[in-house]
Amino acid sequence: MLQRLRSVRENESGFTLIELLIVIVILGILSGIVVFAVGAFNDRGTMAACKTDVKNVEVAVEAYKAKSADNKYPADLATLVPNYLREEPKGNGYTITYVASSGAVTGALTDGTACK
Repeated sequence: MLQRLRSVRENESGFTLIELLIVIVILGILSGIVVFAVGAFNDRGTMAACKTDVKNVEVAVEAYKAKSADNKYPADLATLVPNYLREEPKGNGYTITYVASSGAVTGALTDGTACK
């Protein structure tokens, strides 16, 4: 019986080192592709959040102007917070800029790309 087991085991073959290395390299390449693809989703999410915040501030500024007695734009974004916005927009990865004289609202990502 022991002799038979030894003869069966001698005929078995396993993976060679080259085959294992090729599989590891292929898995590494695939994981690298996935990491870069997920990074692009994050950038698009930040851009969408910036656009949404800019639009919300624009609407709040116009609503403030329409309801004010002297038909003027608010002095700053903090004026809008209690009645027109829940909180002042503070994005992670972007900034919102407000110009009180014209009521213009702009947004930009940290890399300088405009989000409009």
